[in-house]
Amino acid sequence: MRYSRYFLFTSKEKPTGAHCMSHSNLLRGCFVSQLAAGIYSFLPLGFRVLKKVWKIIEEEMDRIGALEVLMPAIHPSDLWEKTGRWETMDNVMFKFQDKKGTKMVLGTTHEEIITDIVSKFVKTYKNLPLLLYQIQVKFRDEIRPKGGLIRAREFIMKDLYSFHTSWECLDRTYEEVYKAYIRIFKRLGIPVEVVEAFSGPIGGDVSHEFMVITEAGEDKFAKCTLCGYSASTEIAQIQKKQISYQYKPIGNIQKIHTPNVSSVKQLVDFLNRKETDFVKSILYRSGGKYILVLIRGDKEVNDIKLSKFLGSDFSLAEEDDFTKIGSVKGFIGPIGLENKVQIVADYSVYGLKNIIVGANEKDYHYVEIDYDNILISDFYDLAIVNDGDVCPKCGGEYKIYPSLELGHIFKLGTKYSEPLGAFFTDKDGKVKPIIMGCYGIGVSRILSAIVEMYSSEGSTTWTFNTAPFFVELITINVDDENQYNVSENIYNQLINSDIEVIWDDRKESAGVKFKDWELIGIPLCLVVGAKISRNIVELKFNPRFGKTLPESEARKLIPEGLSVELDVSEVLPTIKNVYTSLNKIYNEK
Repeated sequence: MRYSRYFLFTSKEKPTGAHCMSHSNLLRGCFVSQLAAGIYSFLPLGFRVLKKVWKIIEEEMDRIGALEVLMPAIHPSDLWEKTGRWETMDNVMFKFQDKKGTKMVLGTTHEEIITDIVSKFVKTYKNLPLLLYQIQVKFRDEIRPKGGLIRAREFIMKDLYSFHTSWECLDRTYEEVYKAYIRIFKRLGIPVEVVEAFSGPIGGDVSHEFMVITEAGEDKFAKCTLCGYSASTEIAQIQKKQISYQYKPIGNIQKIHTPNVSSVKQLVDFLNRKETDFVKSILYRSGGKYILVLIRGDKEVNDIKLSKFLGSDFSLAEEDDFTKIGSVKGFIGPIGLENKVQIVADYSVYGLKNIIVGANEKDYHYVEIDYDNILISDFYDLAIVNDGDVCPKCGGEYKIYPSLELGHIFKLGTKYSEPLGAFFTDKDGKVKPIIMGCYGIGVSRILSAIVEMYSSEGSTTWTFNTAPFFVELITINVDDENQYNVSENIYNQLINSDIEVIWDDRKESAGVKFKDWELIGIPLCLVVGAKISRNIVELKFNPRFGKTLPESEARKLIPEGLSVELDVSEVLPTIKNVYTSLNKIYNEK
């Protein structure tokens, strides 16, 4: 492909509103074009990258026997109402009515649709197991889309759904897909961490996320520094404490004046104490009663853990709830509320001495309280894990990593098959619900993940299997007949050798051409300049491309100084050798 004929218009300026590096680079490099907040067009260069990601996913799905389908993007509400998700997912759904007044939604996910399809055709155990997948545009009404392709309102996902006669069969397929995902991310050059995860609105009892460590991500996971166990901070637990608790009511309670000071941060400054010297009291309503959750001042309540503990829905208390129990919002505390609320404490409260709690009176707090001066009904792991918390598997310490979710797999069971009538007849003639699994990959998000991992502002690096072209051929002076002719000859040789190449044949300065090469992120750059008079060209490597490779391969393939001079006769063999070596690493079966 000749640059002069390509749809490629790079920008020197950082785009307004692009707060993360991948968003900026993808816009500046003419990979995508923003139509509106969270809505993007893939331009020729970006679509080449997208299709390469797409192809690898399809190849690995084919390998495990999955069959590709394409489902509609517009769904009637009835299937969603049957599963209850018409209400529970309302906050992210694009809902509308057609001209007949039928309630519709733009496809947020496709569990309901694929289950409906299977229910119409699969009737017997002889048709199972079955794996169906699609790569499709999804829509979510994100209030604050950000990060470019990281959190968009319209995005591309791969959904695989599996259908089984038994949990044992699902377990085998789950393991196969797990391994397929590892292969996909390895081929894409993405080092992922697989973590135990919360199933969320998709449902199911078992799920794993495939995360990449990056500050641009919106997720976090905890990993034990000793045994390597990892889990999303949404569900990561800490080692269960041996509780030996006996209530010791306090006689004289010291109360201090804290005018207009209610948050822990404010109290830390006002009283010159540490966050760990405070116990926060959070009031909830659940099942017609009040629950007061106590947690150390440096920690936050994990709603998922709290829900599991309570075994029912709950909500934060409102202004009048504090009045009903004789307290004040912002100054609530456990002492004096023993007969009005159920008091439960996170493990972090156990053993604390000389702590500060709210006094249930505006502008006042109690000080010099010990944990056993509080009437606590239960101690439970209710906190979001922090660095240094104790791993439940081995007793080691957790380290928390910022991350971006690229894949998520679920064991759904019969969550969708039962309400949507997807049943089969087993060998004994009994009718049973089909057992299901669900496996997603954020296809378009992968582009941002790769850029975030390996690039810097204004300088992009793609991995071997995702680079839009493998070689950029730069002719320094296209008006020089010898430079032009040699470049054209090399260009044709590379094309005939099935090496993807873009030839910068523009009448631009060398500085502009090199800057654009850096921004676009092509792995290799072949420079034809003045040295061609001595039959010499220069082969340059993307400065960060080595980071995408196994360390041994990077040392073997990439020269020191990231460039090498070659005789023209050596160009094709050298590039083919690098390409063949990398292809063997990433694509050999």
